[in-house]
Amino acid sequence: MTPKNSAEKKDFYIVVDVETSGPNPGNHALLSIGACTVDDPQQTFYAELQPDRHAFTAEAMSVNGLSLERLSTDGLPPAKALQRFADWVEQVVPANAHPVLAAFNAPFDWMFVNDYFHRYLRHNPFGHSALDIKAYFMGLHCVTWQETSHERIGNRYGGRIKLAHHALHDAIDDAGILQAMIAQQRTDCTGERV
Repeated sequence: MTPKNSAEKKDFYIVVDVETSGPNPGNHALLSIGACTVDDPQQTFYAELQPDRHAFTAEAMSVNGLSLERLSTDGLPPAKALQRFADWVEQVVPANAHPVLAAFNAPFDWMFVNDYFHRYLRHNPFGHSALDIKAYFMGLHCVTWQETSHERIGNRYGGRIKLAHHALHDAIDDAGILQAMIAQQRTDCTGERV
């Protein structure tokens, strides 16, 4: 449902990164969430979650470096983690704005975030869409999808070339890249808005 006066609200970008136990939220657990605002990447959120499903892929676990056993005892219950995330989003988004989830390969991160928000809180504060940093780069630079690797974009905008695969560190790095892209777009786009 679109809020009344939503056309008058400005976009407020929040970069989100997640680490998971596998490729889809139907079978695999969301293990960590990192987020920061694009306007101030030091304004952050981070949570590690108790796994709520036991399936995992060896590839995902080797990439994220997390331990399912440790998270089972030290992680937050998913409902509590998602409530804290929703509360943080509400706290950082100005009254005259609405939150926009941005991510590097947003379909993956948004898929998990959306699934977990709806499963545990029955709503997603970001709504039903997200801004994909890769697609933004593709449009801004008129390149092909194959030319949107993290390494290429990081090289262009001075971000970390190799991902840490820590949700918060990666979100902060990606926020810096998105900041630079937005600044370039504002400089380059002098035409009339449609």
